[in-house]
This record gives sequence, C-alpha cells and structure tokens, in this order.
Amino acid sequence: MLRTLSSICAVALASSPMLAGAAYAQAQCDSVTMSDVGWTDITTTTSATKHVLEGLGYDVDVKVLSVPVTFASLESDDVDVFLGNWMPAQTAAITPYLDSGEIETVHENLQGTKYTLAVPTYLYDKGLKTYGDIAKFRDELDEKIYGIEPGNEGNAYLVSLVEENKHDLEGFEIVESSEQGMLAMVGRKYPKEEAIVFLGWEPHPMNANYSLKYLTGGEDFFGGEGVVNTVTRKGFVEECPNVGALLKNLDFSLPMENEIMGKILNDGEDADDATEEWLKANPDVLEAWLDGVTTVDGEPGLPAVKEQLGL
Repeated sequence: MLRTLSSICAVALASSPMLAGAAYAQAQCDSVTMSDVGWTDITTTTSATKHVLEGLGYDVDVKVLSVPVTFASLESDDVDVFLGNWMPAQTAAITPYLDSGEIETVHENLQGTKYTLAVPTYLYDKGLKTYGDIAKFRDELDEKIYGIEPGNEGNAYLVSLVEENKHDLEGFEIVESSEQGMLAMVGRKYPKEEAIVFLGWEPHPMNANYSLKYLTGGEDFFGGEGVVNTVTRKGFVEECPNVGALLKNLDFSLPMENEIMGKILNDGEDADDATEEWLKANPDVLEAWLDGVTTVDGEPGLPAVKEQLGL
C-alpha cells in the first residue's frame, strides 16, 4: 500500500532529530502572547506590533495586565513579550527577574521619555516647582496627589514618600485610579486653574492638550530622561528567532506615539484602527522593522505585511 504524503513526512521527521526539532519549534512559535498594561503609549506600540505579526501569519493574544502581573506572567511563561519596560522607573520592579534570568531585555525601543509628577504651568508659576514644594500647597491640593492604576510602581514610590514623610508629605492621599481617570480630573481642574499634581509622562498627548511642567526632586526614582525596553520571557528569542528579529528591529519615536495616542484619546479612535491608519500613512517604517524577518511559512515578510494592510 502506498504511504500518504503525511505519513512520509512523519517518518522523515522522526528519522531526523534536526528536522523534528525545527518543526516542533515552528509549531511552538506560530502564536505570540503580549501584555498591554493599559497605558495608551503601550497600547499604541502593542497594537502596531500586533498588526505586523498578524500580517506575518502569527496568532496574537494581547492580555491587559498590570506591570507587576506582567513581570510575574513573563516569569511563569504565560506572556511572551512586553513592549513597555519604562526605565529607570521600573528598575526596582524588574531587576529581580532580570537577575534571575527569567526576563530578558531584547531591545531599547524608545528614547527620550519623561515620567514623574507634573503640574499645570499656572501652578508651577505660583511656586510649585519641586517635590519639596508640594506640601506648601497642601490646602489648595486638598492633600491629594493623583496617580494611575493600583499596583503601579510610580504610585508605590509616591506612597512610600507619604509613609516616610519625605518632603513633608505626611497626610497626603495618593489617589489611584487609571490613566483615563487621572486625566479626567486634570481636565476638570485645568479650565478653572485649580491646583492639581499628578503623574505625567511623555510621549502622551497630555503634553499638547495642557501646558505642563515636570517637577524636580523625584530623580532618585524616576531619573531624568528615560527609555522604554522590549522584554521577553526567558529563552523566547532563541525559541522563536524570527519574532526575535522583529523585536530587535522595532524602534518607535515620540512623534509617532504622540500622533497615534492623540487619535485614540482626543478623537476617540479604536487603537487598532488608529495604528493601522498610521502604518498605512507611514509604510517606510515597515522596511526597517521587517529587515530579515519572514512570515510564519518562511516567505518574505515585508510584502506579506503590506498586503495585509492593503498597501
């Protein structure tokens, strides 16, 4: 009886450990699980990367997780990739995982970031310019500092300042909600020129929507200008070298992220729609991102992604 093509392939793979190993690795690398921590900048870069990966033929699962849960999920191999390792702000949170080798830094995907407490310029001009000035405006601020999602490392640092009475902040409440909730409060207070101090960062359209100043005094935790790293679970790049090649190529920019984030936050566009629109308008970026990258089936990656995007 003639053997079927599938049985012949099975015998060939079984008789060749190298081929069998390659086939197994390919089978394990046809899907990618990513974490999105709910910040619009990370939602933006994750969505753009998702479009590219899907164009290459990968199944992409994006999980919305907090930063601590993201790092724990990378350690447990429940997440493969995280594009939002803001440094130096996340140094304390990620260092144990880097030291143990359970999380690996693959690439620096963004430079020139800012992340620390911010105030409207009208409040800065009144004298709230440093962390040491916050307590002087205790009554105007209603003893509140606005943070983002619970569990965030920036919030935790601010809580520690209050608990240790650094900068005379004892009695202040760190209001934890979300990026959207925090900025909604800024939006309510800003037109009336009411006092507010909150976590601000760039890239983000808040810097265009409001005239803001960043406070000095938090450099021991937030640093000055920072970077964002792409990190993966242990061994992912070795197991999935084609995706690894893409991750090493992914470079983002402040103008790119600010433009897309503005469409999401200001215009109400869906993140996937906004990133697809940007990629179609800026197709040249794909050439650098897809240099040396193939589809899941080993075909040239750039034409496949362009076809997926309708370019």
